[in-house]
Amino acid sequence: MKNEESKLKSEFYELKVEQLMDNKIWDLPVIEKDVPISYVLSILDGKSHVWVVNDLKIKELIGIITRHDVLFSLAPPRKYYSFFSVPESCCHYGIKGKAEDIMKKDPIQCKKDEKIVDVLQKMIRHRVRRLAVVKDEIIIGEITLRYLIHKYYMASQYYSLTNNK
Repeated sequence: MKNEESKLKSEFYELKVEQLMDNKIWDLPVIEKDVPISYVLSILDGKSHVWVVNDLKIKELIGIITRHDVLFSLAPPRKYYSFFSVPESCCHYGIKGKAEDIMKKDPIQCKKDEKIVDVLQKMIRHRVRRLAVVKDEIIIGEITLRYLIHKYYMASQYYSLTNNK
């Protein structure tokens, strides 16, 4: 049993991002930088994050907004929120701005030919749960910790690791 688990883990680590990533670009939460924060909230009602691009046709990735990022738009004004370890300069109160006002710039990215072990290490190092998969700064998909957990669990139940079945 331990040998099987060890083998599964080593095979999982060696897979390339393109074998596991969500590449349904039409289904990714992607918005332009100048959409109102209220629109961002409508997406975050059902998704945990949105990718921010300059233009929806080109999809050049410039930022990400997570539910946690919106916390300071919704929170009542205070001098300092030490509990969340976010400097006061990061706080944008209210929802009158645009997506680019609250996005994190330069989101952590990966390439489709990177190994899963490297992606997991990148997630740990940068304390993120999702990476944009990019090619020439254009978002072509995403890979999330939730999705990796799901794929690993399914493989441990004797299903295929990759999307190829």
